[in-house]
Amino acid sequence: MKRNIPTRATVLALLIAALGLALAGARGLAGANRRENGQGKQDTAPATPRGTRLILTDGTFLIVRSYERKGERVRYYSLERAAWEEIPADLVNWDATAKADAERKNDEEALAKKVRVEEESRRMDLPMEVDASLPVGPGLFLPSGEGLFAVQGKTITLLEQVVAEEHTDKKAVLRQVFVPIPLPRKQNLEIPGAKAKVRLTGGQPEFYLREAPQDADIPSRVRHSSRAGEAGPAVELIRVKVMGDKRRVDSVSTYFGGEKGSNRQSIEVQRWEVAPNVFKFTIGETLKPGEYVFAEFLPDGMNLFVWDFGIDASGKGSAEVRK
Repeated sequence: MKRNIPTRATVLALLIAALGLALAGARGLAGANRRENGQGKQDTAPATPRGTRLILTDGTFLIVRSYERKGERVRYYSLERAAWEEIPADLVNWDATAKADAERKNDEEALAKKVRVEEESRRMDLPMEVDASLPVGPGLFLPSGEGLFAVQGKTITLLEQVVAEEHTDKKAVLRQVFVPIPLPRKQNLEIPGAKAKVRLTGGQPEFYLREAPQDADIPSRVRHSSRAGEAGPAVELIRVKVMGDKRRVDSVSTYFGGEKGSNRQSIEVQRWEVAPNVFKFTIGETLKPGEYVFAEFLPDGMNLFVWDFGIDASGKGSAEVRK
């Protein structure tokens, strides 16, 4: 009987096949060991690219960067295939797609708000340590805490906020009664009392305003009557007019078409941000004896919570000072 002697090529093929089986077994054993050790763990649901979900009527969805409906067709950019594609519009579940879009936007806004709150909280911790030792004069440092501070000589005075009340001008109402044509409506902004509690002596005091970063979730001692600005305080120094037992800050006339005119005596001030959320105001002229307010102008108008103070002749300054 003739024996079949394997050729050299046959032997080589058998060796390669045996080596392949050995490598496959080794990979399988290594994978099993990783699974047992908790390594290489994967979620049951595959990760999807970040984008908008275009949900179809059969319950499936497409991950797209954007989409546009044109008549009976929908054109979209597929993130899976990195190309523009089209499908019939009736294959899309538009209600479910709109709901998915709203949920995605809410998730993104919640995440952005969380990051913003954490960042602002971190920033609030740092500036207070820095500007608590902010020098405002020789051997004089700005006190900690929020508010508007007047610096004059060796003293620092914390100004308090008072409310400017809105009152309809009675004379304007009477003129409207007797005049047959429509007249502008006039509102006066007034503070009760003829004098402010805080008194400063004449000269050119400097003022420092410290505000917390704008955040609805973080309470602030500085009060606002409407939405606060986001680009730093737009503050005006106004000389008020004493009228009996009240001080008039401004008279606002509303004309036809909604246009408004103002009648207030503003004094020029210059503003610098000397530290995070700390602003310095320098007055461009010597303040004469009288009554004054600092008013912040917000996107919706004047902040009705103003800082009031009075200027007396030398030697009659306020005792309400903090060093």
